[in-house]
Amino acid sequence: MSGTSLDGVDLAHIEFTIHNKRWEFHLLECKTIPYDDSWVKQLKSAVNFNENQLTEINRNYTQLLGNIIRNFIEKHQLKNIDAVCSHGHTILHQPQNGFTLQIGNLPEIAAICHQKVVCDFRVQDVQLGGQGAPLVPIGDRLLFSDFDYCLNLGGFSNISFEQDGQRIAFDISPVNTVLNFYANQLGFDFDNRGKIAQSGKLHSALLEALNNLDFYQKSFPKSLGFEYVKEVVLPLIESYSITIEDKMHTFSEHVAFQIANALPVKKGKLLITGGGAYNDFLIERTQFYLPEIAITIPEPKILEFKEALIFGLLGVLKLRDEINVLSSVTGAKKNHSSGVIFSSPLTS
Repeated sequence: MSGTSLDGVDLAHIEFTIHNKRWEFHLLECKTIPYDDSWVKQLKSAVNFNENQLTEINRNYTQLLGNIIRNFIEKHQLKNIDAVCSHGHTILHQPQNGFTLQIGNLPEIAAICHQKVVCDFRVQDVQLGGQGAPLVPIGDRLLFSDFDYCLNLGGFSNISFEQDGQRIAFDISPVNTVLNFYANQLGFDFDNRGKIAQSGKLHSALLEALNNLDFYQKSFPKSLGFEYVKEVVLPLIESYSITIEDKMHTFSEHVAFQIANALPVKKGKLLITGGGAYNDFLIERTQFYLPEIAITIPEPKILEFKEALIFGLLGVLKLRDEINVLSSVTGAKKNHSSGVIFSSPLTS
């Protein structure tokens, strides 16, 4: 799994079992392989690439990803793997135009990592009229049903919950795509524990402008891509002549407010995962807006590798020809089993 925060490639070795008709999982070896500066730069700028450049980066990234997966398997001497389930990395996400692109999903990946590969989970959903996102909610339903709400804080925040017998899920707002952008300007990779944001002051006019963006008035299903941050959110923030610390403080307040706004019932149990769960200031402000919600931040393996875990589950469901994408979440014409399967010459 590689997300919009550009932390690197998350790899997880997972055992799935079904016990009393319930899915269970065991997270074994887990590792994040960070991108070098050259790849971070390419992945950030790829949103502006032309068709030839996209073809080239897709080919190069497939090679990179295949080698990272193969090295992980060899390092941990993993045997008898059923499949590698790979998300790839989202470069373009324009469901309104019937288009989404996750690089690293070319057929060659199976030969590079010497394994059967299940990948490219989003394209089919967009072809069926869906948003192609979020895809994690099926995993929330099957693996984390003890919680009323599952919130992921990564490049973007997204929420998942049951309502009237249907799984509902949607992207809430940008998070680390914006906070990291400003932390980078101060010479940091990210805002450790939210201390930079906490040191700033709230700018009421910017907060109001952010909360009034059209996206927040739309009903679900809805999803966000980096294009939205680049074209709408950052230009809005940049139109205010305030310090970077104040921008980060105000944006964090905005994120917490929108999280609270997204919960239909502001009581119950909330599971928070993703890198943003380490942002103490953001969690504190979220709890402020949700005083009757019990927030759970799980042990580090689940916190950091939940998305990799669930894309593993999506791959297993695809291999079993079972539903792995819910139309109630994405807005597609129907529930479906999404993804493509590539066999390695060594495994076929």
